[in-house]
Amino acid sequence: MAFDFKKEYKDFYMPKNKPMIVTVPRANYIAVRGQGDPNEEGGDYQKAISVLYAVAYTLKMSYKTNYKIEGFFEYVVPPLEGFWWQDGIEGIDYDDKSTFNWISVIRLPDFITKKDFEWAVETASIKKKMDCSCAEFITIDEGLCVQMMHIGSFDDEPASVALMNKYIEENGYINDLTKERLHHEIYLSDARRVAPEKWKTVIRHPIKKKGVKYE
Repeated sequence: MAFDFKKEYKDFYMPKNKPMIVTVPRANYIAVRGQGDPNEEGGDYQKAISVLYAVAYTLKMSYKTNYKIEGFFEYVVPPLEGFWWQDGIEGIDYDDKSTFNWISVIRLPDFITKKDFEWAVETASIKKKMDCSCAEFITIDEGLCVQMMHIGSFDDEPASVALMNKYIEENGYINDLTKERLHHEIYLSDARRVAPEKWKTVIRHPIKKKGVKYE
């Protein structure tokens, strides 16, 4: 049975639709950075997603090639995730998607090294006949966060964010959204096949204890 991150790490991928506080461990990701409206047909965001999946599946299927990854075991490609922000805006303005900055990511198993990643980028570029050089190997240590499962359209996320804000306020925390700690979404539904009112998205925000200062 292939290793499935969603099943093995349910606290991080399958939370309930009410706020909870978690400490998210350090992990490696395939990442593509960009700007602009993610809904733009044929836009940079959609191109980024194609690159992410091309590299992710090249790594997943590497055991069927001559390239061998040390410690490899079969796994399910984890869900697409995204970190989002807008310059000069605290939080997210859902009414102006053209000003979005984003880092789209797919988590990597711990056994995949930077060398393995570079092999996959080169291999995917050749096999898929697409330039995957925009993909990066990055490490993210999210740490202390509040999260919940949001059910519904992305435009309805403010209601879930309001619940998260109320929850952390009641429990002695505040938001810690910065240039390094960003609004985070994990996409668990295929938007092409599922109606918007049934979309499942994990929303995650960095937090800190009230009164605590970090250098």
